[in-house]
Amino acid sequence: MNRRTLRATGIVLTGMLLAGDPVSMIYAAPVAGVSVATTAEAVAVGTGSSSPSAGVSLAVADCLVASNEEVAQEAAAQQEQVSENETPVVESEYADIAIAQVDNYVNVRTEPNTESEVVGKLYNNSAATILQTTEDGWYEITSGNVTGYVKCEYVVAGDEELAKSVSTRYAKVTTTTLYVRTEPSTDAAVLTMVPIEDDLVVTDESILGWVLVTTEEGDGYVSTDYVTLTTEYVQAESKAEEEARLAKEEAEREAAAAAAASARKKNSESSSSSSSSSDSSASYSAPTSSNGQAVASYACQFVGNPYVYGGSSLTNGTDCSGFVMSVYSAFGIGLPHSSSALRGCGYEVSLSSAQPGDIVCYSGHVGIYIGNGTIVHASTPSSGITYSSVTYRSPICVRRIF
Repeated sequence: MNRRTLRATGIVLTGMLLAGDPVSMIYAAPVAGVSVATTAEAVAVGTGSSSPSAGVSLAVADCLVASNEEVAQEAAAQQEQVSENETPVVESEYADIAIAQVDNYVNVRTEPNTESEVVGKLYNNSAATILQTTEDGWYEITSGNVTGYVKCEYVVAGDEELAKSVSTRYAKVTTTTLYVRTEPSTDAAVLTMVPIEDDLVVTDESILGWVLVTTEEGDGYVSTDYVTLTTEYVQAESKAEEEARLAKEEAEREAAAAAAASARKKNSESSSSSSSSSDSSASYSAPTSSNGQAVASYACQFVGNPYVYGGSSLTNGTDCSGFVMSVYSAFGIGLPHSSSALRGCGYEVSLSSAQPGDIVCYSGHVGIYIGNGTIVHASTPSSGITYSSVTYRSPICVRRIF
């Protein structure tokens, strides 16, 4: 018999013993450990004797044992299942991340329908955290300062590879000067140095205590003791933020034009079409207009001059951010001496829309776009101020001042 049949048989026979007619019950000496049997059982074996059949008694006993074993096994299985259910399940950190996959942007609305108010925009490849899913195909999401609903069809949820591909992992420097080394060891050679507050793009974190980062001199290792690691996504923009951004961009354009006009007037009053640097015998033309092309033309005059870490002299030596800062200073525009801070100046444009004078930002590096897929930048101590393809490394962003 299988377990289910044994259990059923045991229950039936036990019921017969316990629920039988008291009048028809015959009590006799125990046989095979069973102390009672019915008259019907005696008749069934053809004896009419008051002694119960040993075979039937043994069958009842076997059924009861089998039934008890099955109950015990089921209880053990249930207990094991409970233990498994109590084991915490750790979800992927990307499980509730949604990435917009649209041509431009998807509207974020106050309610899960196309008639409700638009509170913001989730641009292509921007990320949001999913709060809940509605029955009619909408996600409630939060991203940046925007919380609302987007149609599920316009975002991809829980895709770790996609999320990683549209995010950037940064190592922000927390020490005065960070050494980037050729190997993950303090005994390894120094590849380059990076100032405090600058950040580098992380490409690998597989070695405990070290991360691999990209720099102008190539990929190198930095100790995690001297950096803060963060992951950045492009996030949604609220209506108020969009309005403020557009107003800021217009104000910056006007300020840049006014500053450049003032610089031109000052140079004109000096009664000279060229100026000589006090720390160099070379002669350089002063800015003559207030646009990006003028910035690019002015910057190109300094090609061949030296690179100096921490410097800002266009003639005697400058680093990458010092070069951009000093070039724009000639146009009356003040910019920070930091490659990471320059990523927040002006306003962002796409690489495909880059124009001369735009600032191209890389991991721990910046340059000035001069057109035709080329930048001018203070590159390395060995190459100085030079030209490079704009895609010689992967740009993080492009910022426009004019």
